[in-house]
Amino acid sequence: MAISQDLLDILACPKCKGKIHLNQTGDGLTCEVCRLRYPVKDDIPIMLIDEAIKL
Repeated sequence: MAISQDLLDILACPKCKGKIHLNQTGDGLTCEVCRLRYPVKDDIPIMLIDEAIKL
């Protein structure tokens, strides 16, 4: 089960409130503006700034 497009449409970067997109491997949501990737664990996006990985 993957993240639904409806959920992706309403999610925003918690830091800049900008658009995010699912990366190619499906294990993270990327904000190009902040250069952060928020992990996805068990199909649940972890949208915490402290948990984000700097790109």
